[in-house]
Amino acid sequence: MEALSLALFSTVPLSLKHPSPSSTTRLIPHTSLSDALSVQPTYSPTPPNRDLRTPHSGYHFDGSTRKFFEGWYFKVSIPQRRQSFCFMYSVESPAFRKPLTPLEQAQYGPRFTGVGAQILGADDKYICQYSPESEHFWGSRHELMLGNTFVPKPNLKPPNKEVPPQEFNNTVLEGFQVTPLWHQGFIRDDGRSNYVETVKTARWEYSTRPVYGWGDVGSTQKSTAGWLAAFPVFEPHWQICMAGGLSTGWIEWDGERIEFDNAPSYSEKNWGGAFPRKWFWVQCNVFEGGSGDIALTAAGGLRLIPGITENYENAALIGIHYDGQFYEFVPWNGVVNWEVTTWGYWFMSADNGRYVVELEATTEDPGSPLRAPTAEAGLAPACKDTCFGILKLQMWERRYDGSKGKNILDVSSNMAALEVGGGPWFNTWKGKTSTPEVLSRALQLPIDVEGIFNRVPLFKPPGL
Repeated sequence: MEALSLALFSTVPLSLKHPSPSSTTRLIPHTSLSDALSVQPTYSPTPPNRDLRTPHSGYHFDGSTRKFFEGWYFKVSIPQRRQSFCFMYSVESPAFRKPLTPLEQAQYGPRFTGVGAQILGADDKYICQYSPESEHFWGSRHELMLGNTFVPKPNLKPPNKEVPPQEFNNTVLEGFQVTPLWHQGFIRDDGRSNYVETVKTARWEYSTRPVYGWGDVGSTQKSTAGWLAAFPVFEPHWQICMAGGLSTGWIEWDGERIEFDNAPSYSEKNWGGAFPRKWFWVQCNVFEGGSGDIALTAAGGLRLIPGITENYENAALIGIHYDGQFYEFVPWNGVVNWEVTTWGYWFMSADNGRYVVELEATTEDPGSPLRAPTAEAGLAPACKDTCFGILKLQMWERRYDGSKGKNILDVSSNMAALEVGGGPWFNTWKGKTSTPEVLSRALQLPIDVEGIFNRVPLFKPPGL
């Protein structure tokens, strides 16, 4: 703070906009779990060349010893309770499976190592488990598949790839695995988060049916930051992997099992040397007031420009999926403006030449501190989030004179995910995108980087 067709679109009711009649949620006390299970998620192995796969779904670590992190974010929203669960995973300096020795520090410089798993869940409660070792972390080179074993079962080898749910449960005491279609795990709070209300343990198991990737339904999916994201410049990189999906399963949280069916869900990822110096983020796929299916992701940050001196530029985007179509507002097709306070107010507007969009979000929730991989302190509190944001989203066709024409979208939500991070945040941040003309033209070129590398797979970079 990131795919070709969708036949299921015509056969399966969709509920990203608001809960469908088939959507359900139940609260079950732990004491009666064995008697009350009703929602049983169905596991399916991840198929090769799956529909809706976005570029950069894979694990980008290239084996080098440079400073590197990769982080993943998965969110499930339960509109009936106005609650969300946000799962965050990260790995740092994976070239070093254990903390650096004094000799390694002298050779490579100080590095933070390890794997973290965090959940911001119902009622803004939180859990975090972290290990400075990453020897039992794994990630697929070209697909959104990863996992980690914090504590294996005695005398059993932890998984190093996607395995069926029962095999995972038979070998892993504490850990997780996640794919585009399946997510399960059990973690235990490590006691380091005394600044927020925590839960002691969390267990979950749910399946997901992707609905939107990052692009039009039925078309090739896009790289969120353009084709240059295939190269190690303008870090950190960002990819929305699933702008909208439907998840079914359960989460055990703070003494209750919460079951859900066709719950709106979302996933994205970041990778590079460290998080941006400063950023903000808005995400929502639970809306009222519109017809069709709607998902929003918007963000902005100060991005380091490659070069000898340390210079930063403003970068921002707004992406909307609505009724199968993708509306993209990025620096290379127009201008994105924003005004974001230190906490409590987010406003963005953009014009891409064909459409004009405005969004305004507010919250009275105090927000919850979350950890992020930082260059200065490793996995440390670096941002603040809430899933109780009040959001208004409007989009119009653009008239020839630049004014607003026909209204396409006018919707609202009380379940927007909102974030500010990095800093310093001394006051309100007003800004707009400022992509150089040469770079803007380059990013508009219709270059299919993945298609090019698929012809020469030996040279295909990891993650793409």
